[in-house]
Amino acid sequence: MEQQMQISDTTRAAAGRLQIAAAMLEHPEWLPADAAANLGISELEVVQALPAEQQQFLPLEWLEALLQALPEWGKLTTIVTVAGQIFEFKGDFPKGKTAHGYFNLYSKGDGLHGHLKLENFSAIALISRPFRGTESHSINFFGPDGAIVFKVYLGRDQQRKLLPPQLALFADWRHRGEVTAKKGEI
Repeated sequence: MEQQMQISDTTRAAAGRLQIAAAMLEHPEWLPADAAANLGISELEVVQALPAEQQQFLPLEWLEALLQALPEWGKLTTIVTVAGQIFEFKGDFPKGKTAHGYFNLYSKGDGLHGHLKLENFSAIALISRPFRGTESHSINFFGPDGAIVFKVYLGRDQQRKLLPPQLALFADWRHRGEVTAKKGEI
């Protein structure tokens, strides 16, 4: 009986991913957030259903290391969405350190600041998906309910071209995630 329930759950999950994938193919202009809103599911569920070439999950154990690496990447775009409102910050991702139960982001002078409760994150996904017909890559941080906490997009130059050093860093993290996933560690 337990085996039948596991098979049934697996079948339902696969059917759900196929339904999400079909909706994304039917609406290529949709962002994962659009698909989540239209399908009544979490953004995490949408990202999990994206084709393998468009998403790579990283182990949560890498969260702090990734946050500590991002300040070295140069100018990025950090996006926070709250209650349908979108806040964008373009610039270097702030350095941070753990203290008082938070990973505290700080910048000298002006810039992005914040306090992240690392145990409240449920997933990290690297997403490579066109945005309005343009190549786009982002690091997505999810909360326990499958909603996005924030996203960090790779930066662009004056001609709106992605920055090659950032593309290389993104590809390196993605590759490390792929290797870890193949070992069954994600």
